[in-house]
Amino acid sequence: MTTSEASQPAGARHTAETAGDRTVFLLAHTGRPAAIRSAERVVQGLLRSGIGVRVLAAEAADLSLPPAVQRVDGGQDVLDGCELLIVLGGDGTLLRGAEMARLSGVPLLGVNLGRVGFLAEAERDDLDKVVHRVVDRAYQVEERMTLDILVRKDGQVVHADWALNEASVEKAARERLLEVVTEVDGRPVSGFGGDGVVCATPTGSTAYAFSAGGPVVWPEVEALLMVPISAHALFAKPLVTAPNSVLAVEVQPQTPHGVLWCDGRRTVELPAGARVEVRRGAVPVRLARLHQASFTDRLVAKFALPVAGWRGAPR
Repeated sequence: MTTSEASQPAGARHTAETAGDRTVFLLAHTGRPAAIRSAERVVQGLLRSGIGVRVLAAEAADLSLPPAVQRVDGGQDVLDGCELLIVLGGDGTLLRGAEMARLSGVPLLGVNLGRVGFLAEAERDDLDKVVHRVVDRAYQVEERMTLDILVRKDGQVVHADWALNEASVEKAARERLLEVVTEVDGRPVSGFGGDGVVCATPTGSTAYAFSAGGPVVWPEVEALLMVPISAHALFAKPLVTAPNSVLAVEVQPQTPHGVLWCDGRRTVELPAGARVEVRRGAVPVRLARLHQASFTDRLVAKFALPVAGWRGAPR
């Protein structure tokens, strides 16, 4: 993935900007009291610094916000004129923010109010720091690979979608296995019965693919993953392919219908005989980064991995 500067050189940031020149969109999981308190705190900090704030009208009803906050109903142009989308919540809220931000190109800055929150850049204790860094534009923007997904039936495309983390083909009936054949670059790999198959990006390697036994892939690595879910087969290993590969999962004619999930948020039924094709997405998602810490440090922190006793390379 490529990383690009999101701001001007440090000594020149924002010196010429006025209060009306900048707008930040705020998205929050208003079903959580912690998110409501955090949203109100962030809004106050941004407004004090002369930065305009925009929110969804449906969320504003649950928040105590001053009249200066712009309320919008949504739509494809909801982020027009915004320089950043700040998301307060767990992974689900962050993925909702990614849906809003992808086509606009507006960077997404996540504040984790959930559990692991691998997509988030900050925790709830960092709210004041987040506001200060946004005001100073002291962040960088990183592009993350996405997936483009096609569903075919009888050779015809019947559904198109995308995902940041993964596209998972799963069984619809709990008591029945889903029979599939997997394919890479137009060649069959293996057929088996199981709970399904996850096709993931490196970003998604720490999400559903991780739970299914897939490898952790560093975000800088350009690759696609295919991870079987509880497969009944001698060979059903996770695969890591080239970023320009095309992965496919065919639902066999003799099996019950399956379900396609995109990022665990959008779903479509897969009839017997359906074919799901997954390739690198044409449009990446842009993430705002506040820290220069390595992904290794993030991995250790998020999973609380035991590293006591490490001494490092001799100097």
